Amino acid sequence: MILFPAIDLKDGQCVRLVKGEMDQATVYNADPAAQAASFAEAGFPWLHVVDLNGAFAGKAVNGAAVDAILSAVAGRMKVQLGGGIRTLEDVERWLGAGLSRVILGTIAVRDPALVRAAAKAHPGQVVVGIDARGGKVAVEGWAETSTLDAVDLARRFEDAGVAAIVYTDIDRDGVLTGINWDATIALADAVSIPVIASGGLASMEDIERLAQPDAAKLEGAISGRALYDGRIDPAAALARLAQAA
Repeated sequence: MILFPAIDLKDGQCVRLVKGEMDQATVYNADPAAQAASFAEAGFPWLHVVDLNGAFAGKAVNGAAVDAILSAVAGRMKVQLGGGIRTLEDVERWLGAGLSRVILGTIAVRDPALVRAAAKAHPGQVVVGIDARGGKVAVEGWAETSTLDAVDLARRFEDAGVAAIVYTDIDRDGVLTGINWDATIALADAVSIPVIASGGLASMEDIERLAQPDAAKLEGAISGRALYDGRIDPAAALARLAQAA
């Protein structure tokens, strides 16, 4: 069970949003590389990074910050990145730069064949990001909500060879109300692809919930604001999840 600390990048800074609203950004660290290094020192094996500007722009915007993060944690933790990765060339560039996995969200809706091609070319390194509002998939940095059901989208990639699905409940993201366990576990039950829970992880009680047997099918969960605010103790959380493994 992996606990992924999150770094969301906006204008070169480490921020957290509320329900994906760019105008509700709280800056937690002006130096994302230093933040990444602190997570590595705390013992986290993985880091989850999102280029927020890139998700809206459809191309990398915070590339320099991502490169700095990769340099800061090289050899100490693995990094997965989402936001603005829309072409095979983007996938190649980021994996070549040292990322362990890339997360494809909008393009998974717009061009599923591209996701399949990327997963085939890079086994174990392509993740599908499914961001849902009311159970329906949102795209373009969550600015647009489609009519596509999250479970239906996940099933489209059942045989594609993707490494995992990051499932985010947008209405829970950044508001510390707890993960939508029912929807997340239902998604994990619906597909054989490992699922990573995202959005709402708020406390050590949520870590305890993550350690329960019915959540064991999940690959892990992503935590942002709760870590930055000190609501989750890294050492205690990592120890509890290691115990549950």
